Amino acid sequence: MASTRSSDERNLLARNTAEAVARQSYGKLVAFRAARTRYVAAAEDALSEAFASALADWPNNGCPANPEGWLLTVARRKSIDMFRRRSHEETVDAWQAMSESLQTAESNGQIPDQRLLLMFACAHPAIDAAIRSPLILQVVLGLDAKAIASAFLTSPAAMGKRLVRAKEKIKEAGIPFIIPEKEELPGRLDGVLDAIYAAFAAGWTDPAGTDARLRDLTEESLFLARLVAELLPQEPEALGLLALMFHAEARRRARRSAEGEFVPLSEQDPGLWDSAMIREAEASLRQASTMRVPGRYQLEGALQSAHVHRIRTGHWNWQEVVRLYDALLAISDSPVVAINRALAIAELDGAETGLKILQQLSADPRLTEYQPYWAARAELLAKTGSYHEAKQAFAIAIGLERDAAVRRFLQQRQSNLPS
Repeated sequence: MASTRSSDERNLLARNTAEAVARQSYGKLVAFRAARTRYVAAAEDALSEAFASALADWPNNGCPANPEGWLLTVARRKSIDMFRRRSHEETVDAWQAMSESLQTAESNGQIPDQRLLLMFACAHPAIDAAIRSPLILQVVLGLDAKAIASAFLTSPAAMGKRLVRAKEKIKEAGIPFIIPEKEELPGRLDGVLDAIYAAFAAGWTDPAGTDARLRDLTEESLFLARLVAELLPQEPEALGLLALMFHAEARRRARRSAEGEFVPLSEQDPGLWDSAMIREAEASLRQASTMRVPGRYQLEGALQSAHVHRIRTGHWNWQEVVRLYDALLAISDSPVVAINRALAIAELDGAETGLKILQQLSADPRLTEYQPYWAARAELLAKTGSYHEAKQAFAIAIGLERDAAVRRFLQQRQSNLPS
């Protein structure tokens, strides 16, 4: 029995170590391999085989002192085997050119992080713009199709197919994962910023920081957003995204009560907000505004700033908020923005007006399983006295919500409605 337990313990240690490396370093490892091979799928395949080798080797020989280095070494060997089997001189030449290009860029300080390098590579103009951000999320940040689909209001099956097709196109067309020149970066920036924000939003769904994978994702997203802003200081949208993320992260502690219950923004204690982070957010917004090129992330950052100002001062600023939502909707045509705009208009012009706007959005199939739409509808129906319909909308929202604390909040709101 002791031998069996020892074997089980070794297996568990090996698996836990592999999972920790995958959670914390998957994007870095794929970026490192893909930067040298130009083939994202090949880099993922080689790394997948390396992880499989680890699970076979580590229980018998012990976990290495440097698991990342061990995995990269094995992945490199797997890549070489793949290239040899293909006997493709062009691929080998590209591999060599990529290695030289990477070394040059690193020595020049051109792109300070290889994950960021691969993000800009995934935003290559030859890749369909709609798939660039999802591709970055999967390849560089390690999100699965389900999480990516949620961020883009589509089904996991549809997103999985789109990602597979994108990788096939990259391989067939020979789209090179060559380090872009500095002057090429602004043209690829939108996809990179969208991916960083989607990753941050995924991590933000765990306000207590109990899920290590999501906690790492939030920290990684903030790190990458800072890098982009430092790399492209004259790009106001990079600063706008940084401001938006700072404002959101500053409120993390206030989003749950001491008992772990959900606290909506309007009821949060501003004393729990991170004032230093809010000051950083405001500084980024001011810097971006001096460039006089408004964009989505600057407007979203400004909206967060307006909400913070209202709650801190008690100053009623819904007219300003609606104007910002109007501008944001004109730029993004996003159903999520439209929902929030409807709620802001309801504060200004009454729940009936907001409800009419939501009704106009109901034909959008993306909102069928989008919890915030049903929660917003429930709240406005309740304010108009349509309690039966409000309860039905709350029931749908509760069924769609994955966060237990938010479900309890919605259930409480539902139970408070008159019969």
